Amino acid sequence: MRTTLLEQIENYWENRAPGYSEVNQEELQGVQKGQWIAEFRKHLPQDNKKEVKILDIGTGPGFFSIILTEEGYSMTAIDYTSGMLEQARQNAGILAPQIDFMQMDAQNLRFADETFDVIVTRNVTWNLENPERAYSEWHRVLKKGGMMLNFDANWYNHLFDAAKREEYEADRRKVEAAQMEDHYTCTDIDTMEEIARQVPLSPVTRPGWDVDVLSRLGFQSIEVDTEVWDRVLSPVEKMNYASTPVFMIKAVK
Repeated sequence: MRTTLLEQIENYWENRAPGYSEVNQEELQGVQKGQWIAEFRKHLPQDNKKEVKILDIGTGPGFFSIILTEEGYSMTAIDYTSGMLEQARQNAGILAPQIDFMQMDAQNLRFADETFDVIVTRNVTWNLENPERAYSEWHRVLKKGGMMLNFDANWYNHLFDAAKREEYEADRRKVEAAQMEDHYTCTDIDTMEEIARQVPLSPVTRPGWDVDVLSRLGFQSIEVDTEVWDRVLSPVEKMNYASTPVFMIKAVK
């Protein structure tokens, strides 16, 4: 029996959990941790942090939840796969009891309306079967005046655009010449590309699509930062993802 797209996505990330956790561990020990904290401090409330309820959607091995718990915020972390949540708990160590870890679909949240002050998410939206529904759910669970910070990129545009494919291949050659680890091809690239060809956002130019959807959903303020990659990525990441720079969408309900 052919598996559904959601099952394919779940199986891929379940299998990827240990390897992806190693990436998060490197971030927690490297320069990226401080860079991400500095970025969050620009946007998140700095007073009464424990009263600020933050939902980390698609937490993976827990990077955002860990650093924001250290910053003093009240964190809830969700992921669709049990393997990622297991890695997140391990990576959180002594902080784990302070984080509410829950297995949940980002497109069907089991929270009441207006539960959270902030939503943070990274590298999740592109990978969703129904990203517009997800955005609707995220809008629903945010309090009025609440904020979403979504970090993502056009990760697999090159599967649909010849010019982007050339840029992607150039990245691969530069990474090889520099004798760096290739963050694309060191994974199960065939399986990931099969999924990427099926999810709706791979051929879409973003973040323009996101701005349109978020506006229709009723977000009052939407800002896009296409230079955030330069502040938060490591030199290795910058070379790996030169043709797919990370952007940030900040939307206020």
